[in-house]
Amino acid sequence: MGTLRDLQFALQLKIEELRQRDTLIDELELELDTKDELIRRLQEELDRCRATVSLPGPSVITAAEGVENHRRTICEPLSPDLVTVSLLPDKSCEKSQRSQMMIQAAFMKSDLLKNLDEGEIRAVTACMVSITIHRGCCVIQEGTRGAQAYILEDEFVFFTEGRLDVTKDGHKLLVLEPENLFGELALLYNCTHTYSVSAQTVSRLWVIDRKTYQNILMQRNFSSLSHAMELLSSVSFLQSLPRDVIMKMSDLMEEMHYGKGDYIIRQGATGDTFYIISKGQVKVTEHTPGCEEQVILSELSERHWFGEKALWGDDVRTASVIAASDVTCLVIDRETFKDVMSGLAFDESHNVQQSDESSVSSSDEDPMLLSCATLRDFLVLGTLGVGEFGHVDLVQLKSNVKCVFAMKVLKSTLIFNNGQQEHIRRERRILTDLHCPFVVRLYRTYRGAECVYMLTEACLGGNLCRLLRDKGSLDECSTRFYTACAVQALTYLHCHGIIYRDLKPENVAVDDRGYAKLMISRCVKKVELGHKTWTFCGTPGYMAPEIILNRGHSTAVDFWSLGIFVFELLSGGLPFSGHDQMNILTATIRGIDQIDVPKSISKSASSLIKKLCRNNPSERLGSQTKGAKEIQKHKWFEGFNWDGLCKSTLKPPSIPKLQSLLDNSETAYYTEHNSVMLCTNWDDF
Repeated sequence: MGTLRDLQFALQLKIEELRQRDTLIDELELELDTKDELIRRLQEELDRCRATVSLPGPSVITAAEGVENHRRTICEPLSPDLVTVSLLPDKSCEKSQRSQMMIQAAFMKSDLLKNLDEGEIRAVTACMVSITIHRGCCVIQEGTRGAQAYILEDEFVFFTEGRLDVTKDGHKLLVLEPENLFGELALLYNCTHTYSVSAQTVSRLWVIDRKTYQNILMQRNFSSLSHAMELLSSVSFLQSLPRDVIMKMSDLMEEMHYGKGDYIIRQGATGDTFYIISKGQVKVTEHTPGCEEQVILSELSERHWFGEKALWGDDVRTASVIAASDVTCLVIDRETFKDVMSGLAFDESHNVQQSDESSVSSSDEDPMLLSCATLRDFLVLGTLGVGEFGHVDLVQLKSNVKCVFAMKVLKSTLIFNNGQQEHIRRERRILTDLHCPFVVRLYRTYRGAECVYMLTEACLGGNLCRLLRDKGSLDECSTRFYTACAVQALTYLHCHGIIYRDLKPENVAVDDRGYAKLMISRCVKKVELGHKTWTFCGTPGYMAPEIILNRGHSTAVDFWSLGIFVFELLSGGLPFSGHDQMNILTATIRGIDQIDVPKSISKSASSLIKKLCRNNPSERLGSQTKGAKEIQKHKWFEGFNWDGLCKSTLKPPSIPKLQSLLDNSETAYYTEHNSVMLCTNWDDF
């Protein structure tokens, strides 16, 4: 044991060490302050370069108010159609049992890919190919776009075990060990790598590319859905049902697995479930009084069904059903079945009629002044917003200064370079046919050598994202009003077979009356009733789980986004957030039940959010039998005047204060107006 003097000396050393650390911290804080000041000055300079007229408007984005990267809409080029996918050749690559187990173990370590089911993991594993990377070679380059995911093999190659260095901005972050999977975000969309990966030694990698990965999942999920529909269609008492009802029921049926000898149904028990055998065989047995052994009544195999009486209320089982081998069944319970069947009697025409009547009463009729207007007839008053492919201008008709519009100006080269031609064509095609007071109206489109132009109504009250930035969060009354506007817009779109897929505050504009309107983006898509689409599309944080997992999606994704929308308006933040895209996406897959709801959100609002954000799309409020009526009747909307909203007699939470639009003396014209023409046919775009 040391003497008191030794202890005092050791204490002095520690004190001196702490003093030196404090000095270092002070120096680092001073350096950080200096860099913050430099960033602030550069930010101000950037703001001056991007200065726009001081007008409230949709999507007003400056450098200081820029939306974070994870708020950016992602819209991948269109997925191939199902017929094309079904004809794709098998790309499976032979690999040892050890390699297969290693790859599957790596999948289970990935927060994203571990959510795939066993069959999907096996299918993706089979299609991974092997490559060898030499020492010093770069696998991923920071700042480049990626389309592949990699797994480092755990076997020795050329008498050395593979090692990979991960670096960012030239600084080494970590060393990847064998059995590690990386780059999986590139399997979802054309992302930009935020780090570099290079080989420290000769390394063997297993690789899967985005196109192959997405085609595998699309084909498997479509095959599974088709098989379920085929089984349901073979059931005699269901054969008269329409195709969309069969597809709805297919979505709702769960897959259950039983081992040999398992009781699926036990005689005398109560039950409410109907079964269709997808794979395997079962024995139907009956036990009669006085007999010790059960009598085998029949044997059933694939495409046979049992338990149908439970669907109609007879819940006492009169026989037992035992698995004679490994069995897979599709099952549906009585309540779910009755919900689907009652949906046949529900008349959606009320929603369509309501939307159509509202559109007739809309004041946004096509101005006669625009019937022959060319691009040279508009004065540019200023820029309302800047987007990924161009910007939005506030414009005015020279012949009538009271006619003010928004002109979306999109650069053709950016559209082509990002493979967005079809999305832009579809946006124009859908917008042309929409006449709803809760959707921003498209009047005219123009095409030039460098840009395409879309003339829409101007909503000069700004968007809800800007309102959130100003207030932090909204009260329940305001949130209820803006949510109701969004519900009316979604109802109108869904009744016309359109999926929106990008509901968020940035895409909800406020007009001069204070009413909210959806701004249609390139994410919209028309999908036939009972069908699905597979394009990876939307905004992380608002994107539904089935889009992330490539399971196919329909209008139910909009109800998920609506729940997130309510959450953000009331709290000022997202339930699934963060600076890392992967964390946002994996948190979304885990679901809303894993999130602590802020105290600022009432119990009734929390109930609405959780019912909208069910992981199973078919269970979401709004996607069930009565559609949006279920949302309108939720207790959070109790007392809300839906008729007043549709007739525009309901007073909004606030009416925007608009400054004079004509005070700006600096006006401009579009420079390529001589080559721009009114365009009615965009098929060659």
